[in-house]
Amino acid sequence: MRVVVVGPDRGLGGAFEDLGVEVARVEGVAVLDRLEEAGIEDAAVLVLTDVEEASTVPGARSVNPDLRVVVYDGRTLPEFVRPTVDLAIDPELMDPDVVAEELANG
Repeated sequence: MRVVVVGPDRGLGGAFEDLGVEVARVEGVAVLDRLEEAGIEDAAVLVLTDVEEASTVPGARSVNPDLRVVVYDGRTLPEFVRPTVDLAIDPELMDPDVVAEELANG
């Protein structure tokens, strides 16, 4: 299983790796080329840790329509991306280890 994390790691990368999940990190502006370099076409999950990167979602879905999209940020999602996100989690309410466990094994 591959997970692509876009934005600050927030402890998610290590939590996924502890479960044996392959993690690719995209920092900075997550343009489609960078997502493809991270292996988005074969990823099971895209995790956004910064809602400022919400414009990443349509491009990622165009490459991988079966991608599960999760936002791990306490801020409000932009209206245009809400219908395309599978799950939004506030980091204040759920630790990275719990998120990783649920996404990897749930």
